[in-house]
Amino acid sequence: MLKTFSVTDIGRKRKMNQDYVYSSEKSIGHLPNLFLVADGMGGHNAGEYASKVTVETIVETIADSPQTDPARIFDEAIQSANARIRKLSTVSPLLAGMGTTVVAATCQGKRLSVANVGDSRLYVVSSKNIRQITRDHSWVEEMVLRGGIGREEARSHPDKNIITRAVGAEDTVRVDFFSVSLEEGDTVLMCTDGLTNMLEDEEIRMIMNGARDIVERAQALVDAANENGGKDNISVVLIEG
Repeated sequence: MLKTFSVTDIGRKRKMNQDYVYSSEKSIGHLPNLFLVADGMGGHNAGEYASKVTVETIVETIADSPQTDPARIFDEAIQSANARIRKLSTVSPLLAGMGTTVVAATCQGKRLSVANVGDSRLYVVSSKNIRQITRDHSWVEEMVLRGGIGREEARSHPDKNIITRAVGAEDTVRVDFFSVSLEEGDTVLMCTDGLTNMLEDEEIRMIMNGARDIVERAQALVDAANENGGKDNISVVLIEG
C-alpha cells in the first residue's frame, strides 16, 4: 500500500507559484497510480499556465491511452502536452515562449517507471544514501558531463537555470525514461529545482531521515529550502511503498 504526500510552496522571493504537482494513488488509465511535478517558465503568468496545462493534458491523455507500457504511455502523454503548449503559445503574445519541465512516475509493485524533461528531479532515498535517478537537461549538467566544470562549481554557476529541454520549447520533445527497482525502506522524492538549488543532496537525505512521517518529511524539506533563501517555488512529492 502506497503512502504519498505532496506540497508546493511559493518560496520567499517569487510573486507567483509556477510549479504544479499532481498525485493519484488510484489508477489512471492503464497505470496503477500517477505522480507528476512540473516547473513552468515564461513571463507574466505564462509559466504558471504552462505547468498547469501540461499536467492536465498528461493526465487526460493517460486516462484515454490504449497503451499498457509505462514508457509508451508517458511518451504519448508528454508529446500531447508539448503539442498543446506549442499551439497555445501562438494564441497570445503573453504566452509566447512558455514552457515547463516535467517529471512523471508510476509504481507497479517494487518497479518504478519514470519519465523526465528538464531539470526537475526524481530521487530514491534510503536511510543510508540518496540516488538521483533523472538526469538534468541543463547547460551546466552538459558542462559537467564533458568535464568542463566540476559538480560543486555547477551548483553555484550563474547559468545553472538554463535548461536544454522543456515541454513547449520545440515542435517535438525528447523524453528520458528510467526503470528502477525499489528496495524495502526506499522513499521516492520528486521535486523542482527550488528544493535542489537550496539544499545539497546529503542535506535532503538527513532531513528526510530526521522526520517522523511522510508529511513531516515533506514539510521539513520545504522549510529548510526557505530557510536557506527560498529563491524559487518549492515542490515536493514523496512516495513510500
